[in-house]
Amino acid sequence: MKTLKSLDLKGKRVLVRCDFNVPLDPKGNILHDFRIQQTLPTIEYLMKEGAKIILMSHLGRPEGKIVEKLRLTPIQDRLTEYLNVSLSKAADCLGLEVEKWIGEMKPGEILLLENLRFHKEEEQNDDNFARELAKLGDIFVNDAFGASHRSHASIVGVPKYLPSAAGLLLEKEIRVLTDLMENTRKPLLAIMGGAKVETKARLINKISKIADFVLIGGLIDRELREKKILLDYPSKVIPPLDDIEGKDIGPKTIELFREKISLAKTVFFNGVLGMVEVEKYAKGTEEILKAVAGSKALSILGGGDMTQVITRLGLENKFNHISTGGGAMLEFLAGEKLPGLEALSR
Repeated sequence: MKTLKSLDLKGKRVLVRCDFNVPLDPKGNILHDFRIQQTLPTIEYLMKEGAKIILMSHLGRPEGKIVEKLRLTPIQDRLTEYLNVSLSKAADCLGLEVEKWIGEMKPGEILLLENLRFHKEEEQNDDNFARELAKLGDIFVNDAFGASHRSHASIVGVPKYLPSAAGLLLEKEIRVLTDLMENTRKPLLAIMGGAKVETKARLINKISKIADFVLIGGLIDRELREKKILLDYPSKVIPPLDDIEGKDIGPKTIELFREKISLAKTVFFNGVLGMVEVEKYAKGTEEILKAVAGSKALSILGGGDMTQVITRLGLENKFNHISTGGGAMLEFLAGEKLPGLEALSR
């Protein structure tokens, strides 16, 4: 797989697949912009190298229709604020107007394309749609780790038609997560929250091979029992001791988890431990995050609503790595092949 820094970018039209799928409030305001921030190093590198930068992303689930509140205007505004440059946004993600605009771009300039999922062909991985997108660039860069488990046109179709490389964020995600599995500092403690028990069970089995303990949240514990899913290393898996109305871990569990964290040299924490959108059920996740942040362990976190809680607590700089991927991170660590990475390796 080629990386961004191995390419000659000067004057080239570089089509960058980003993951700007950030959470919005009902009025369309960005709730937190962690994914936008994590893509800035790639954009800044391209600016420095004199590339003509064309950014593309999806936002939400418009299901192939134009949904006004899912336009990328808030993303444009936030990027302008962070990069301190004038940044244009096209009214669509392809077409003659977009091609003309790109044809007039100067090195270092940035154009943001409109929401890819306004076209149903994006999620259908339509080959003609991928070709039309590929016409816009000389080079394709995938920096959307969080979407790389999707076989969508902008992820797996475009690389068939352009020289392609991994962006700085994608490269970092792969390096950190590979290192977690292959060069772990022991003892390794894994904490697994959230739901999607079938996916989580595969990861629990994979990480249990190298982990000393795997702590699981109440929802996963309940689903494992209800669905009679047997784990490969049950002696390493520690379920909650108590809970709060079945929607958060209880005080005894918080103490147990804190004790295990204090002994670890590496902590991997995926998925929240309760209904964090409700304040009284967020305490378990918050207390465990604080314990990990205050420990001396190497810490790798991600998944689901985790970044929202981290941002709310002001702990963004207290961990070694916070992944931008939810499902993508789970599948990568469980040993699944991600279509987006496979496409770059052709």
